[in-house]
Amino acid sequence: MLNRIRWLLLVTLTLASTTVAQNETVDERILLTFIPNVQFAPFYVGIEGGYFADAGFKVTLDHLQEPEVLDLVAVGQANYGIVSGEQVILARSRGRDVVYVFEWFQEYPVGLVYSIEQDLSDLRNLQGMTVGIPGRFGASYSGLTTLLGSAGLSETDIDLREIGFNAPEVFCLGVVDAAIVYVNNEPLQIQNLASDGDCGDVTTVDVISVASQVDLVSNGLIVSRARLDEDPEAVARMIGGLTRALQAVIENPAAAYLASLEHVESLPADPSLTGELELAASKQEEFLASNPDREAVANSRLQLAADLAERFDRAALTQFRVLLSTVELWDAERLGYSDLDSWQAMRETLLTMGFLDEDAGDLGEAFTNRFVAGNDA
Repeated sequence: MLNRIRWLLLVTLTLASTTVAQNETVDERILLTFIPNVQFAPFYVGIEGGYFADAGFKVTLDHLQEPEVLDLVAVGQANYGIVSGEQVILARSRGRDVVYVFEWFQEYPVGLVYSIEQDLSDLRNLQGMTVGIPGRFGASYSGLTTLLGSAGLSETDIDLREIGFNAPEVFCLGVVDAAIVYVNNEPLQIQNLASDGDCGDVTTVDVISVASQVDLVSNGLIVSRARLDEDPEAVARMIGGLTRALQAVIENPAAAYLASLEHVESLPADPSLTGELELAASKQEEFLASNPDREAVANSRLQLAADLAERFDRAALTQFRVLLSTVELWDAERLGYSDLDSWQAMRETLLTMGFLDEDAGDLGEAFTNRFVAGNDA
């Protein structure tokens, strides 16, 4: 089956038209966080579909903790890493001269999940509620602080419980009224439990995303200032390869799921599912040949999700649905672009949290859009 998948990728993932002149690729590693997961599909497609090779790189992937990624990139032990925007600001305030060069997530991936029986049409109704959070750190804590601030509330207005990354279990046990989660993943898990009758009295959940309230800079690619000054052409080629791989995932998520099977051992690979995805990937390539606009491509993803739901149960499709939900956080008119307003909003959140001094340096030095396609800056 894997040979079939490799062949399909060559057919369905259109390789970049510009190829580096050299015959040999340069070994390069990209540092990621978390663990191998379908949410890293653009990097798997970049490898399996040849986008990184076409840009002149033989890429390997390492998964580390976010502080390790920042430190290794800052001191030149790795050239590229993926971290969240708030960590870039914090690292630079500590003298780590890293530069954010490509915004991978166009929407902040954190939000608040709750039962629809709760009235949270007005976020001020959170006052007095018990809210779960992984811990007082990272994107989850920044997201909660932003949500509360948008409603004129603070942490003292709620009963905040640190629950680790166990939101589905804790929420369904009724320990918390709501929970801060990654919107592309945990709400799907909780809804599955609720649909199976395994979430107490909860039947349906809803999510208030941070992005619906405030535009915060999210996860993206970083390099060191030294690397940027030393070889901007290589940085441009890496970003070019990542951009094309990301676009391929957005346009053909079925093919991207198949590519991810090479890298994520836990990803469901039942022959009936992969066979259906192979067929869907081929059909999608035919559709893409008609040069559809962005809205039509988005509609094709919705149709694919609906078609698969008729053939497979929720458990079999959970990881593919996670991929589809994550694609919605990546998709944008200009892939990779971040703006100053989102950086300023993030800095304000960090100041509110007490994680940052007022004199935290020039935000304009923290990021650049010079390598983003279609950008003249």
